[in-house]
Amino acid sequence: METVSFSLDDVTLEALPGETILEVAKRTGTDIPHLCYKDGYRGDGNCRACVVEIKGERALAPACMRIPEAGMEVASSNERARHSQRMVLELLKSDMPTAGASPYTSTSELDLWSDFLGVNSTRFKSRKQPERDLSNPAITVNLDACIQCTRCVRACREEQVNDVIGYAYRGSKSAIVFDLDDPMGSSTCVSCGECAQACPTGALMPAKGAGNIIADRVVESACPYCGVGCLLNYHVKDDRIQFVEGRDGPSNKSRLCVKGRYGFDYVHNPSRLTTPLIRRTSANKTAKLLDNKDIGHTFREASWEEALDFAATGLAKIRDGHGANSLAGFGSAKGSNEEAYLFQKLVRVGFGTNNVDHCTRLCHASSVAAMLEMIGSGSVSNQVADVAAAEVIFIIGAKPTVNHPVAATFMKNAAKKGKTLILLDPYRSELARHADYFLQFQSDTDVPLLNAMMNVIIEEGLHNRDYIKRHTEGFEALRNCVKEYNPEKVAPICGVAANTIREVARIYATSKGSMIFWGMGISQHIHGTDNARCLISLALLTGQIGRPGSGLHPLRGQNNVQGASDVGLIPMVFPDYQPVNDPAANENFKDLWAAQLDP
Repeated sequence: METVSFSLDDVTLEALPGETILEVAKRTGTDIPHLCYKDGYRGDGNCRACVVEIKGERALAPACMRIPEAGMEVASSNERARHSQRMVLELLKSDMPTAGASPYTSTSELDLWSDFLGVNSTRFKSRKQPERDLSNPAITVNLDACIQCTRCVRACREEQVNDVIGYAYRGSKSAIVFDLDDPMGSSTCVSCGECAQACPTGALMPAKGAGNIIADRVVESACPYCGVGCLLNYHVKDDRIQFVEGRDGPSNKSRLCVKGRYGFDYVHNPSRLTTPLIRRTSANKTAKLLDNKDIGHTFREASWEEALDFAATGLAKIRDGHGANSLAGFGSAKGSNEEAYLFQKLVRVGFGTNNVDHCTRLCHASSVAAMLEMIGSGSVSNQVADVAAAEVIFIIGAKPTVNHPVAATFMKNAAKKGKTLILLDPYRSELARHADYFLQFQSDTDVPLLNAMMNVIIEEGLHNRDYIKRHTEGFEALRNCVKEYNPEKVAPICGVAANTIREVARIYATSKGSMIFWGMGISQHIHGTDNARCLISLALLTGQIGRPGSGLHPLRGQNNVQGASDVGLIPMVFPDYQPVNDPAANENFKDLWAAQLDP
């Protein structure tokens, strides 16, 4: 990798390709004030707090926008640069609501850099500032602390691509607005909180004063909701979660949605179980739903020792009296891999049965069946972020903006960068406005529509003959199956024009990388397995799998469906998808666990 050598404050540094002066400074530990810049965001250069002097140039340059050149001599801390940096900070502090400081956050970056440069007061009068906007239950809008750095605009429009926050008006009347200058709570804001995480001064903050709370500790965790797998940090004080921030993980790049960022109230719900309970002998079982206020009358508290002994004794009695298959275990896709592994082992070794399952075979049962049948694995082939390497993003039977919002941000990012987004769904979702092609087909016509696409690909010779020969079987059977599904015949059935079917099929087949995503609009059908078979066949037919930017990705509903399946929390396979009806696999786990297993 070729680097560029330049000097910063008389120190020779090497800049990587595309790095700005500020990025090199941050990487090498040189402090240059900055407010409108944020790691991972596009540079904007509007706050001017990061200006530096470049030898031979008349004007100061924003370090966040300037790319170093070979031999360039840069000064970020000489008298001229520091004078300008202090002036910028002093002007910005003059509009802060209380004594030049932000009262809304204990971690204001403006306050931090002001302290760094010794800007403790301001000589300038404050402008009239807007009232606080408390209309959103999750986010407080304090525009009296806004420095118009536009980080929130970029967060909303370029990262999350929700297009709610804008920069309106001109000159001294310039302001941050929501939609058409609406209150935030009345706007189309989805409360993802990316803007609050990006804001450097507390102008946008989690509600209820959370920004002023200094956490006792920060706990790294993963989001407990959908299957995207976002990493996050819980800020905890006095054993209570105060607020959440996104962590830079491979699947979320520090982004979160409303669920991950604000959906943690359940942790402190008074109805949560905190100790084992055993049903009182006087409380008979009924079909009536138990009210929380009646729990104490129905159950009594017990020690872990008593509860575990009670459960183990009862389960063993059922197993010994009625046989192993009289027992079953239903695990959770919200637990860890280790918990899922131990649970399936308990059922298989302790109960002596393969009657173990979790939600993957309910929400994506048909997808798992088709994938196991056709490619030998029920797991996704690659992560959502691979859309950055794709040329075509093919989404069917899914509403990512609602069910997998962070995944949707990467899809929208890719579409904005020129990737072709093809959306197929009977329902017009918010993602349709970003799509190059939106095929709003008739419900229950997934199979003929996808078969028509394969018909076009085969008839026009767009299938990948080499991939088919080396990696697949059954091509002739597929050819015979789809030969009657020409687009002209299928168009009136599915409600999509024949020319559109042909065009989409060609684009999918001929791109350097096409990636398929589907949701439960595909899987939860009487013909859900056939729907998934069609999608898998489409990928295999064109060789659009096994390469960056290609592949198959059923969008999972729970946060660890993938991991729970990997470790065998399903009845038909042991961990690592080894079939329970395979004598070799059965013998392997029999030896590993030193137990007789259900054949």
